[in-house]
Amino acid sequence: MKIIDLHFLGLEKAIASFLVESNEGPILIETGPHSTISHLEKGLADHGYSISDVKHVFITHIHLDHAGAAWAFADHGAKIYLHPFGKKHLSEPSKLMSSAKLIYQDQMDTLWGQMKPIAESSLITVDHQEIVEIGEHKFESLHTPGHAKHHTAWALNDNFIFTGDVAGVKIEEGPAVAPCPPPDINIEDWKNSLKLIIEKKPQTLFLTHFGPIENPNEHLHDLSLMLDDWAFWIKNKLDAKVTPEEMVPLFKTYTANQLRKNGVEEMGIKQYEAANPSWMSVSGLIRYWKKKELQ
Repeated sequence: MKIIDLHFLGLEKAIASFLVESNEGPILIETGPHSTISHLEKGLADHGYSISDVKHVFITHIHLDHAGAAWAFADHGAKIYLHPFGKKHLSEPSKLMSSAKLIYQDQMDTLWGQMKPIAESSLITVDHQEIVEIGEHKFESLHTPGHAKHHTAWALNDNFIFTGDVAGVKIEEGPAVAPCPPPDINIEDWKNSLKLIIEKKPQTLFLTHFGPIENPNEHLHDLSLMLDDWAFWIKNKLDAKVTPEEMVPLFKTYTANQLRKNGVEEMGIKQYEAANPSWMSVSGLIRYWKKKELQ
């Protein structure tokens, strides 16, 4: 198992890609955004591979920090394995990119780079608990909504699980935190997905943000508590009629102080913010509570 640091925004340990070697060639889990493709190419080269050597790519979901460079591998003949809900967005990414541009505007190229269509024949959709065998390895698809409807965690050989964002963000010795971007945040679904992962009894979790977790049960318990903490912080501010614009700087300060109390230094706070921008969690959790009001 090889971890490739994509040095997103020039920061270490913000976004990872994972390289699994097999007797059928290298397998990649997560591509990161296209803006970091040069770091991914270097990481592959460090292990003796090029992009064209990779014929199998697994993505956890279609958000740009996880799947933005998938098209570059498909262009070199790779199969891209993903949740069925994500196929239409990667085969025709114009809507995905238009939505992102509304948010990120002139930062699109710096943050994400390009996103080109992937031929449908290169996109392999995988059902819940379906097994994909490549060489000596077995990958099991675990549909794990909560962060996104199209989220899949990939269990490898019953030992490891590549968790994307469903197992949260944890950088070095910092706390586990929950990335909550719009539009799909659902706390109930997320808790059920965490239970599913625990039931698999993995030896190690591999977080895209960032790296291995050797104590899965403790980590997921802490993440669940933090998810509740953030959700009810947002709910209390909504009840107090605090506007979203007012809420963002307050939440950023609140979460930064949580990190400091857990021993995270200022560079670590920047790493957490790059991996999991505070304003996105404000937006996603507000949307979650608004949906709850309509139920």
